[in-house]
Amino acid sequence: MREPTYFILAALQDEPLHGYAIVKRAQELSDGRVRLTTGTLYAALDRLTGEEMVRVAEEAVVNGRARRTYELTQRGMSALTAEAERMAAAASVVRNRSVRPMAAGRVVPA
Repeated sequence: MREPTYFILAALQDEPLHGYAIVKRAQELSDGRVRLTTGTLYAALDRLTGEEMVRVAEEAVVNGRARRTYELTQRGMSALTAEAERMAAAASVVRNRSVRPMAAGRVVPA
């Protein structure tokens, strides 16, 4: 799973959100690393809707413009959880290794 997709799903984990709120929440959750453009966001939401990972929770007209609110589905939550577990397992490979300093600032396994 690519990082933007991960953070879109994570943004929807607590509550349904509309597009702009997803962009802001994804940026916040990623400490600013993920900055979604409108095109990227809506292409991803269309794909994730097709994959049944998110669904449109509500459609309304606000100030003459259509506003969709999206929510995470059970399938999306399962995919998000699986990806979080995969990343945690990958990170533990590095965190759980003992290292010893080496000349010139490099390190090698102990």
